[in-house]
Amino acid sequence: MASMHSLDDFERAAEERMASDAWDFVSGGSGRELTVAANRTALDRVRIVPRVLAGSTEPAMTVSLLGSPADLPLATAPMAYQRWFHPDGELAVARAAAAHGVPFVLSMMGSRTIEEVTETGATTWLQLYWLRDREVTLDLVRRAEAAGVAALMLTVDLPVMARRLRDLRRGLTVPGHLSAVNLPPGDQGSVPGGGPLRAESETLFDGSLSFDDVAWLRSRTSLPLVVKGVLAPEDAVRAAEAGVDAVVVSNHGGRQLDGAVATATALPAVRQALGDRCAVLMDGGIRHGADVLKALALGADAVLVGRPVLWGLGVGGAPGVREVLGLLRTELEETMILAGCKDVGAARGLKVVA
Repeated sequence: MASMHSLDDFERAAEERMASDAWDFVSGGSGRELTVAANRTALDRVRIVPRVLAGSTEPAMTVSLLGSPADLPLATAPMAYQRWFHPDGELAVARAAAAHGVPFVLSMMGSRTIEEVTETGATTWLQLYWLRDREVTLDLVRRAEAAGVAALMLTVDLPVMARRLRDLRRGLTVPGHLSAVNLPPGDQGSVPGGGPLRAESETLFDGSLSFDDVAWLRSRTSLPLVVKGVLAPEDAVRAAEAGVDAVVVSNHGGRQLDGAVATATALPAVRQALGDRCAVLMDGGIRHGADVLKALALGADAVLVGRPVLWGLGVGGAPGVREVLGLLRTELEETMILAGCKDVGAARGLKVVA
């Protein structure tokens, strides 16, 4: 990994190393993948208006995320079946996240148990889909509480699995040694993807999820609750009214509604609508520390980093993920210095133009 100087380098190396079906699953989106591309285009179009004479070359990048300290304004995004990309899977990513002092978000469709992950010492958040059996969802919440999980993240942008053409063309299935180990044996499905897998996701997930269900979940746990998959300001406000502690401005990495607005484009209106009622995070297209700074300036409190984490995992396990997060740390620090930001608060006060 000595030759890896950017996340683009990791992307190229991961494509060379990963099996073609795994690579398509990681890289692909829904439909014509317009929203996958839009996430990057929107960030690339944002230009920072730097400040000068800031009087500091050691910016403070620490933040508080959902009541826990973080050394960087980011967390790893929830992603399914990480043992597909390295034998250590979620444990490798959690250890790398802990090494950099950032939260690890465990997917409900993860291939390591909640208890195994929290034992790594990482600040762990558990991502949930809304299951047809509400009691199974509640059992997962109780397990999370008992294991020391620090927050819950409910993904709400999957009323139905979108058609993902790369997966359809392959008839994508998950390797036989993988399973969603945190679900009861009868509920374990394959990785949600498309085609044959789409039917399995529809059997498992309840597409009728509503704000009433969010309020019900809020009433059943004292853990911080995050809603992921919000793009409309009106939905962000309703989520706050239901009692959530944070929203994630997300289009599922371009894997759901193809043609949905890019997250960097949607973020400012969501922040304006919410004010300081709850925290706002963003994901989608983060590929450089400068992207993190742009998201902060657009109104985010932090970002989630997805695909690059899996690139690092596929290239080199925990050391690979540590290197990916380390590059983001180095790039963010340099960008903050050059933009004249002493700390994350100053970053959020930066002006940007498109």
